[in-house]
Amino acid sequence: MPIIVPKDIPASKILQSENIFVMNDKRAMRQDIRPLEIAILNLMPTKIVTETQLMRLLSNSPLQVNVTLISTESYVGKNTPLEHLTRFYRSFSEIKNRKFDGMIITGAPVEDIEFEKVKYWDELKEILDYAKTNVTSTLFICWGAQAGLYHFYGINKRLLDKKLFGVYKHKKLVKYDRLLKGTDDRFFMPHSRHTAVDEEALKACKDLVILATSKEAGPTIMRSKDNKFIFITGHAEYDRDTLEKEYLRDKEKGLDILPPDNYYMNGDKGEIKMCWTSTANLIYMNWLNHYVYQLTPYDIEEINK
Repeated sequence: MPIIVPKDIPASKILQSENIFVMNDKRAMRQDIRPLEIAILNLMPTKIVTETQLMRLLSNSPLQVNVTLISTESYVGKNTPLEHLTRFYRSFSEIKNRKFDGMIITGAPVEDIEFEKVKYWDELKEILDYAKTNVTSTLFICWGAQAGLYHFYGINKRLLDKKLFGVYKHKKLVKYDRLLKGTDDRFFMPHSRHTAVDEEALKACKDLVILATSKEAGPTIMRSKDNKFIFITGHAEYDRDTLEKEYLRDKEKGLDILPPDNYYMNGDKGEIKMCWTSTANLIYMNWLNHYVYQLTPYDIEEINK
């Protein structure tokens, strides 16, 4: 089934050029089916890139998905045209009386700042509490995962000695968990961050299950035992060239940065080893199916009742 997006949003043309079935909202209204309502709180500065990456993964499912994009009111970034934000995004105050089958909360380039000092932290806390009671399942990515673990479970982050930057091998710790259904025992995922969650506090938390870990990247995929929250500290959604763009950007700024680990075929440049796409598609398809569609009520207003 298709993903439902506004007709003129940039992601629509990109996804259609990749032969992905995209349906505009007018056509979707004529179909006798209730689509899954998925909200994306996009905290990334490159919002158009991130929304396209996530819509690409949400489209790889037999389920019809209707996406609502959300941005913060307490902070407006400068990297996305205001016209795009005004036209395609909603504020939390505009959607807080609705319910959603699923929500995705992205990462953000604020990991070296204490949570309470992030400009939109108070607003984010309100959104997190809202998600707990008005969303069937929420998926957190990178800094978003760190923020969720801190807010709900008091698990803090720590600064790394150097940036974790590259594509790393991960090991499944729970063999038959539905989120990782179809993935290999060892799989790859990109990471790009300066911080990590407190691993000892994470292991001590009785309300969480660690599903996958990495020798270099540490615990990477966790879920709450009640299936309400999925936490991913990496970036399964990244495009082939996302890490390369980050690398070249930082080099232009004169920052001391090495090429992404395990990324290029010859080590430091050239052809990119794309080895995480199948894992990304499986994780998002499994999340939509097993943690959203199979658990959410047909009457969306019955969520959490």
